[in-house]
Amino acid sequence: MADAVVVGSGPNGLAAAIALARGGCHVTVFEAEDTIGGGARTEELTLPGFMHDLCSAIHPMAASSPFFRTIDLARRGLTWIEPSIPLAHPLDDGTAVALHRSVELTADGLGADAGGYRRLVGPIAADWETLVDDVLGPVIHVPRHPFRLLRFGTLALLPARFLADRAFRGAPARALFAGLAAHSLRPLEAPLTAAFALTLGASAHAVGWPIARGGSGRIADALAAELRLLGGSIVVGRRIRGMDDLPAAQAYVFDVMPASLERIAGARLPAAYRRRMRGHRLGPGVFKVDHALSAPVPWRAPECALAGTVHIGGTLAEIAASEAAVGRGEHPARPFVIVAQQSLFDPSRAPAGRHTLWSYCHVPNGSTEDMTERIEAQIERFAPGFRDVVLARHVSTPRDIEERNANHPGGDISGGSNATLDLIFRPVARLDPYATPARDITLCSSATPPGAGVHGMCGYRAARSALRRMRL
Repeated sequence: MADAVVVGSGPNGLAAAIALARGGCHVTVFEAEDTIGGGARTEELTLPGFMHDLCSAIHPMAASSPFFRTIDLARRGLTWIEPSIPLAHPLDDGTAVALHRSVELTADGLGADAGGYRRLVGPIAADWETLVDDVLGPVIHVPRHPFRLLRFGTLALLPARFLADRAFRGAPARALFAGLAAHSLRPLEAPLTAAFALTLGASAHAVGWPIARGGSGRIADALAAELRLLGGSIVVGRRIRGMDDLPAAQAYVFDVMPASLERIAGARLPAAYRRRMRGHRLGPGVFKVDHALSAPVPWRAPECALAGTVHIGGTLAEIAASEAAVGRGEHPARPFVIVAQQSLFDPSRAPAGRHTLWSYCHVPNGSTEDMTERIEAQIERFAPGFRDVVLARHVSTPRDIEERNANHPGGDISGGSNATLDLIFRPVARLDPYATPARDITLCSSATPPGAGVHGMCGYRAARSALRRMRL
């Protein structure tokens, strides 16, 4: 009898499997698709030799992850690459504000807001190593560093627009902060959106925003190699539709969305809990375009040509309007676009002299509207001549994204809504958010704390929960 079964081989599922194996379990992972990785996969989507990340592309949370740091990922085949600049944010005057590894260098580029940036982000970046375990954990827990967490939490609870308007006076600093906060997939006037800006900004200074050489799929490959060394096994191409599809085990850990867990576990869970799983609220979707390019993007601002990530959205007001429109169920005319330029720093991503471009914008969940022209118009706005270097494009609608990964229903890549209560009490309000009423069933997907991102902490903490209940 297998000690533990994990369903789903995304980073959280693999992290859970590793933690269970380290806890003395014999672990088998079942994956519905033919390749492992979930949101951390890489494929040829446009032309032969052009390798595109299917979902996750830039990895500050992987570099921050306390659990990943317990694994010698380099010995398992993973190499991190640091772009020259983690992030650039172009403006209409042809300049760009740059988020450097150095707090001081970043502040120096913000003019009159240099002091405000140092005071706001500097202390969090300095404390990041001691804060990250608390930040990447459930809301209800005993913090390791309560006073530092209190200082972070007091700011993190605020709406991003409110904090940006009060911390900064100039458009560049406000735009930079707005772009970071927009990763929340929430209107910037909503509480807790500042948490995303502070977390991403501080992590850029503390650990960088690295990319994985060869593609994000190499992260999953490294985790799988660690699991196999611990005696675990992985079965691909095996879709689990019910508990009868699984072998007997002492613990079942699911890297799936709550609605999927409810369908699979069925009567093993109480009716009230099943209703709450079915009612798990989804967040907005994303519309993604991957490009094969004949040359690098011809950015007007030179900082953009040195950045692994580029935030395209103009001013704070423009970005706020874009995210507010999505929050109302509308499609913004000028969407906020997140761009990654992996091939500038990783030649293995494209044939010699060619390049890849990864980009997406936020749309209402399940949207069927084609945003390709709007995304490309936004890039062209800050890189005149961009369309002239496009060799091919691959479009992923929210429906395409869900078909590729069932954990992204309606194109929601965040594991559910990031609205205040949904984010704090995800997936339901429980002292142990990973545990279910069935003692042998545990949930470990990004629908559990701390949520989306390639960090494995949902899986690690869920495995800890499963091991505690196994021992009981």
